[in-house]
Amino acid sequence: MKYNSLNSSMKRLGLLTLCLTLEACSSYILNQPLPSYAPESGYRFPEPGQTKSANSDSLFICLAFSGGGTRAAAFSYGVLEKLRNTQITWKGKKIKLLDEVDCISGISGGSFTAAYYGLFGDRIFEDFRPRFLDRDIQSELFYQLLNPLNWPRLASPKFNRIDLATELYDDTVFDHKTFDNLIHRKNRPYIILHATNLSSGERFEFTQDEFDLLGSDLTTFPVARAVTASSAFPFLLSPVTLKNYPEPQNFKIPKDITNGLSSYRGDRRFWHWAVRQNDYLNKDAKPYVHLMDGGLSDNIGLRALENAFRWGPIRRGISNNLIEKLVIIVVNAKTDDQDAISRDAVPPGLSDVAYKTTTIALDNYSFESIETMRDLTNQRKQVQDTLAVCNSRLNLCHAQNLFPNLSGNIDPVIINLNFELMPDPQRAKYLLSLPTSFSLPENAIDQLIDAGTELLDHSPEFQSLIQELNPPCKAETCP
Repeated sequence: MKYNSLNSSMKRLGLLTLCLTLEACSSYILNQPLPSYAPESGYRFPEPGQTKSANSDSLFICLAFSGGGTRAAAFSYGVLEKLRNTQITWKGKKIKLLDEVDCISGISGGSFTAAYYGLFGDRIFEDFRPRFLDRDIQSELFYQLLNPLNWPRLASPKFNRIDLATELYDDTVFDHKTFDNLIHRKNRPYIILHATNLSSGERFEFTQDEFDLLGSDLTTFPVARAVTASSAFPFLLSPVTLKNYPEPQNFKIPKDITNGLSSYRGDRRFWHWAVRQNDYLNKDAKPYVHLMDGGLSDNIGLRALENAFRWGPIRRGISNNLIEKLVIIVVNAKTDDQDAISRDAVPPGLSDVAYKTTTIALDNYSFESIETMRDLTNQRKQVQDTLAVCNSRLNLCHAQNLFPNLSGNIDPVIINLNFELMPDPQRAKYLLSLPTSFSLPENAIDQLIDAGTELLDHSPEFQSLIQELNPPCKAETCP
């Protein structure tokens, strides 16, 4: 009897192990191959003038949400809330400023807010706090690791910590939505989620343009998986791995890449970007792509918007006279350096060195990204103004040959929001001291959300923009 009982228990244990092993295999998330190349379909940055949308192309607003865990997610949520509560008048139509937002670029913690708003719209103001901001995500992930039911899956080479994080976000935050759901919303803003290619250190965008190069279909890919890759901080989470499939038979190298590959002498930034993109087509050398935290390559999400301005859809919208006013709001949740190691004669330990080498360049790189974007827009505005003045004077002289104007004139506005700009030094110090984690107290969340409103209220660029978009009424039209 004892032998039969033991044998029965062993069978049940074996059956349980088999079930868990099968579950481990079925839980591994793999990107799917692209059945056919269709450059006009899929989740891509919409070309101004070629897509129907409730908002206009003429006022083109993009937001960049930085990394920084829950701190960044709450701060960017506060900015969305302020934009929703701000009324403007554009082309004679009174609307919420948030309804004119065309694109949001999200990194790491900021990608949670960007993706949630992209999927659910104004629902974010109803349930994003309890579903994400107010939760202790770190502890929940830790308990998942301690759960014995997950141990057989974690023992599999095809399942690791990043998969547990994806499952948690998929089940409790993003409702199992895929990029197909973003496509079928058929309205803006367009959401750009970023990770970092671990082999090259280059940005990786979860767009169909990027997935085309992998011979892969982004449509079926879970949004939670993209957000997990964007927030996969080194040492804490493992990389997200994508398979680099052979291209479909009808694939053609995109025109932007072929143009970039031939632009070495004219635009080396464009050439460098094209070379990196073209690398994905070498399937034998790169059968897999491993992705980590997007902050490692661009912690504020501005590089995608810079590229779109230099040679992408924003540039084409300006050149075709579709974009009249370009507004970019950078929501930068950077913290204070907290430089404790320089006060200690003893060299920092391994954990401190690992953290510093991972993050030390982020703030400097973010600063340069913002200033580069500001310089680019200012240069274009200066050239426009110079040509206008020159042609005006030539007209006075009845000159026949005028200088050709740039295709499309724009009035660019770059608004940089960060905690150092808080009017109250004590509040600034408090916000700058908040850790990069996925667990913050309720009071911290409140202050981060309020900071979005307060910084916009005290931003000279934002206030000037609102005054321009809400001109004083004439006497005969005033209520």
